[in-house]
Amino acid sequence: MAEDYYDLLGVSRDASAEEIKKAYRKKAVQYHPDKNQGDKSAEEKFKRIAHAYEVLGNPQKRTTYDQVGSAAFDGSGGGMGNFQGNVNFGGHNFSNPFDIFNEVFGGFGFQGGTNRQGNNRGNDLRYDLEISLDEAFAGVEKTLEYRRSVACAECGGSGSAKGSKPIVCPHCHGHGVVNINRGFFQMSQTCAQCRGTGKLNKNPCQVCGGSGRATAEHTIRIKIPAGVDTGVKLRSVGGGEGGIGGGPNGDLYVIIHIRDDERQFQRDGMHLHSTADASFAMLALGGELEVKTIDGYGMLKIPAGTQPDTTFRLKGKGMPQMGSSYRGDQFVKVRCQIPTSLTKDQREKLEAFAQSCGQICDGQQKEGFFQRIFK
Repeated sequence: MAEDYYDLLGVSRDASAEEIKKAYRKKAVQYHPDKNQGDKSAEEKFKRIAHAYEVLGNPQKRTTYDQVGSAAFDGSGGGMGNFQGNVNFGGHNFSNPFDIFNEVFGGFGFQGGTNRQGNNRGNDLRYDLEISLDEAFAGVEKTLEYRRSVACAECGGSGSAKGSKPIVCPHCHGHGVVNINRGFFQMSQTCAQCRGTGKLNKNPCQVCGGSGRATAEHTIRIKIPAGVDTGVKLRSVGGGEGGIGGGPNGDLYVIIHIRDDERQFQRDGMHLHSTADASFAMLALGGELEVKTIDGYGMLKIPAGTQPDTTFRLKGKGMPQMGSSYRGDQFVKVRCQIPTSLTKDQREKLEAFAQSCGQICDGQQKEGFFQRIFK
């Protein structure tokens, strides 16, 4: 036998929407599972109460219920068949009976953060910030200035001129959503008349044109931690656009971009890559080579007989790990520095060295080549 939703909530059939809501609150608190832990019958009663309120609390569904009874909603007749799984009525998923409980006590939100009081969360904003490699290494605090939408100062965000108030949207009856029937199914969408706020401005504010919004400059200070890399996203809670109708602000997301380094450090995560020039003599004889690091200088030990383009590692001279004192390494490719001019003495000694190694200098090579041709 079908259950009477009015009896379930304890109200008469001509009860007002407010009376139905109050009755549901009382029943929901009485049978809520948190207050009846382990009581399966109370949990089942809570689900039935929630379903009854979902129907009677919606003017359109209530009218349908008064005409055809619960068959239109519980799948017990009228050609509806038997629904399986989770059924969605007006945006509520009854696989979780606590959704509608949260709605009544202010915890349930509609599409995009719009609830039945018309409170919309502001949009999130993005800010692309470019910093130097040194700033990424040490961490830095930056001042960001940008424009964002906030509540109109003239009307306080209501959108109505002073001395007047918004009216309840007659299209959605203040719910912010409207139900659309598709055969046996019913779907909810944001009300096009009030854009989900549930209210309309008959006497709009002259400053904001009834939008309740204004654009204003905003400045914040943000701390960028040491070790950040390109693509890191930092979040500033409440730094986005202001909410609508008293809703909370959105957030600001700061996307980090590292500029190319003038010293030609190449970054690879926590590691740095660089090049350094060493003389032929140092590569041949060995020695210590001073090289630039991100925070100063370091010394490389060059073994005798090192070949050009050999890569050495400076341990712990790379970038720091975010939130840690650990640092990566710096990899240094050593190039052979060839002198562009030689004194006469230097040239003679170098030629002598080449001859001692069995090598032929440029002048000797040409002479030997022509002598071989005309022999």
